[in-house]
Amino acid sequence: MLFGHDTEMSLGAAVALVNTAEAPDTLTTVEELDEWYAEWSYTGRRDGDGAELAAVRALRPVLRGLFVADRDDAAILVNTMLAEAGAVPRLERHGSFDWHVHAVPMEASLVTRVTVETAMAMIDVIRSDEMSRLGVCADDTCDGIVLDLSRNRSRRFCSTACGNRNAVAAYRARSRLS
Repeated sequence: MLFGHDTEMSLGAAVALVNTAEAPDTLTTVEELDEWYAEWSYTGRRDGDGAELAAVRALRPVLRGLFVADRDDAAILVNTMLAEAGAVPRLERHGSFDWHVHAVPMEASLVTRVTVETAMAMIDVIRSDEMSRLGVCADDTCDGIVLDLSRNRSRRFCSTACGNRNAVAAYRARSRLS
């Protein structure tokens, strides 16, 4: 594990959230937000309404900007996010999760919690000088974000679909040369 469990979970959740904006948009209903929330083991307040969905959808380009920023700009963005949310880090343990960091109360809005948890995770990325773990998908037809937590830094595609599409294209190109 490159980072702590909570850091990796927060990064994975945020990257998955950002990538829902790729065509076709897969975060258009409260039910789809419910699925994302459950998949990434979020806890705390849920309004479960259109306003919450709209707020989370509006967060996607903000997080995308953070993930593609250079290290110095990312640090500025993280500091701004944490300050605007009034974040105060503290250790918590709940459910099946051992001690980990939360920086806003569980009663804070979902968009605030996602923003702060992502910013807190990015602190580890920035401090470790690991911004290269985040990038844009190598598929020419995709702008999805890639989170590479592999040991050898080999992940280039945001999804299996993009990787498979490129592998098939490479195979066909080699076959034509034979």
